[in-house]
Amino acid sequence: MRVSTRGDYASRALLSLALHKDDSGPTSVKDLADRTGLPQPYLEQILLALKGAGIVVSKRGVGGGYVLARPLNQITLGEIVSAVDGPISAGDFGRPHENGACQHEGQCVLLEVWDEVGEHMKEHLSTFTIQDMVDRSLGKSDVKRLH
Repeated sequence: MRVSTRGDYASRALLSLALHKDDSGPTSVKDLADRTGLPQPYLEQILLALKGAGIVVSKRGVGGGYVLARPLNQITLGEIVSAVDGPISAGDFGRPHENGACQHEGQCVLLEVWDEVGEHMKEHLSTFTIQDMVDRSLGKSDVKRLH
């Protein structure tokens, strides 16, 4: 699996929101773009996808912007990547035993393996929360998860 630019940018934006969550009020897209070095128009699209997934909420008007919708320990990297890139998978090979997927030699076995790999990636990304990323950013943790 390769995390897309959208997945990386979304994670960076949310980490920035988390690092500044105690600042007064919501963070504007412009401020978030300035802090992270991300292109503002692209960031706006990403934030809309994150809003649709219930990861951030927006406030309109003067002083408006974005805030995290849930506590930091309840937002995972897996959820973020899925919100902007769609379901996490090892590839777009189809599912085993569906739509004639097992008609050719070896195909079904490999589809099962790719499906397992995708599930492992999804589970692994879901072990990292925004709180973990904040802790690492502040030097409070350097624990690496290799399981």
